[in-house]
Amino acid sequence: MGQDNASLGQPVLGWTAPPRPDGTALEGRFVRLEPLEADLHAADLFRAFSGHDRLWDYMPYGPFLSASAYHRWAKEMQGREDPVFLALRDVASGHAAGVASFLRITPEAGSIEVGHICLSPALQRTPAATEAMFLMMDWAFGAGYRRYEWKCNALNLPSRRAAQRLGFSYEGVFRNHMVTKGRNRDTAWFSVIDSEWPALREAYAAWMSPRNFDAHGQQRERLSDLTGLVRAASDPAL
Repeated sequence: MGQDNASLGQPVLGWTAPPRPDGTALEGRFVRLEPLEADLHAADLFRAFSGHDRLWDYMPYGPFLSASAYHRWAKEMQGREDPVFLALRDVASGHAAGVASFLRITPEAGSIEVGHICLSPALQRTPAATEAMFLMMDWAFGAGYRRYEWKCNALNLPSRRAAQRLGFSYEGVFRNHMVTKGRNRDTAWFSVIDSEWPALREAYAAWMSPRNFDAHGQQRERLSDLTGLVRAASDPAL
């Protein structure tokens, strides 16, 4: 017996596989995202990360004990097709102060992930950091991706909190997902899908508007309150 259409899933009409990230810089008001180049960015980044070894607790690499070691790592990462590493240049200071990447890039499925996010203390909790995440997500959905993912160690509550604030919906935990630095990693999964993006984009626009900040730079509305109206599911661990 044949199955009815509903049991087979909704047709995806008029959709074609999107392009891969092509190394184009992403320009914002507070931050510029540039393809990672060791000779251009590594010295800035090592200075920004130096003395903050806890940044690497949940990363599969680091901490780096010398500028040359970090430069070697950046040299190995630059120019890859997956992950595609980006350096986050703070517009106000002119210095690179963080890294993020597109990874698990699967155009044929319309899926792409953001990860390898490492923000120096100078960049954390700033409009530049939020704008960087917005610019990457905006590029992905503008290019035609249907699903934008965020995954992190399930023990990394700050990362889970950041995902939820940014509008990602909680999808669950993959148990015994991998071994990282000799330790078990359960992985928490989050996503935004294309149908949610227009409303989330409006939430970001409202939060990043100069009207949302007082004379001291303090936010009037929290981004988490704005994105909470769009999220399909909240993280029970928070």
